[in-house]
Amino acid sequence: MSALAISLLVCTRDRAHALPALLASITQAVAGAPDVDVEVVIVDNGSSDATPSLLAAWCAAQCFATRLLREERAGLARARNRGLGVVGGAIVAMTDDDCVLHRDYFTALLRCFAEVPAPVIIGGRILPGNPQDLPVTLKLEDHPMVANPAAFPGGFVMGANLAFTRCVLQRVGPFDERFGAGAPFVAAEDTDFLFRASGQGIVLRYDPRFAVDHHHGRRAIDEETRLLAGYSFGDGALYAKHLLRDRRIWAAILTDIRDLSEDLRRPVTAHRGIRHFYRFRLRHKLRGACALVVHTLRSALTAPRSQRDDLSRLASPQQR
Repeated sequence: MSALAISLLVCTRDRAHALPALLASITQAVAGAPDVDVEVVIVDNGSSDATPSLLAAWCAAQCFATRLLREERAGLARARNRGLGVVGGAIVAMTDDDCVLHRDYFTALLRCFAEVPAPVIIGGRILPGNPQDLPVTLKLEDHPMVANPAAFPGGFVMGANLAFTRCVLQRVGPFDERFGAGAPFVAAEDTDFLFRASGQGIVLRYDPRFAVDHHHGRRAIDEETRLLAGYSFGDGALYAKHLLRDRRIWAAILTDIRDLSEDLRRPVTAHRGIRHFYRFRLRHKLRGACALVVHTLRSALTAPRSQRDDLSRLASPQQR
């Protein structure tokens, strides 16, 4: 392991109201791991509120290494790629700007990675930050798990608490900037990264020992419904991206079709704004798949002639 053990990457945009809780938790977690060499890389994704000054003041006050970057082009994947270009830790961890790290975060993270060989990706536990928030974007399992490499990894672990050995970046490449918050396909940038990694034989694990609390603030049913529609839309675009390159997508589609019967046999009742959950999910996946095909064709038609016969480049793992 390199001298710098862990790089924590945080991307943010116009979240000055939420950042103090996260930043305070980072300071406490670093203090709780005095023997772990940590750097914090923060990417301001074009904020127009008080975020830049708040981040600058916090970075200046820390006794550990911090790097404050700015990415003007909107998009979570773009901001993550900007930060990943400078990280130096043997382990790269990511969390969201509405999360709070547990005090033992860094020591637990290091312990998890010490037990498994590289390259590896490990997702951590995501607990509710406020009991008034709806129970979405959480990862509550209290036992370790290993993902089936033949399965679609959507939801197995999440970008709000995700870490990997830095060598994973060299093999998988950057996040696809067409996916994720602020991009045309609104979600699934982390799922795409995980899907490409598992396709190269990189083990994907879940370990509850390193945890964050997620203060996502969604309390209205229509907010939850829009969020879940966006997740499925992104997954559908991801299906279209990899459809002709990876047979695992066909297996995922067949599973989605089979799951339609569950709406009658064992309907999901946890999401009050969605009557037929599996039908809802498949409908929005179809929307996402069609949207990516249209996006690909438009991109090809407006590209230079030398690139028009290379539509498959948009499905490349290195596409940004």
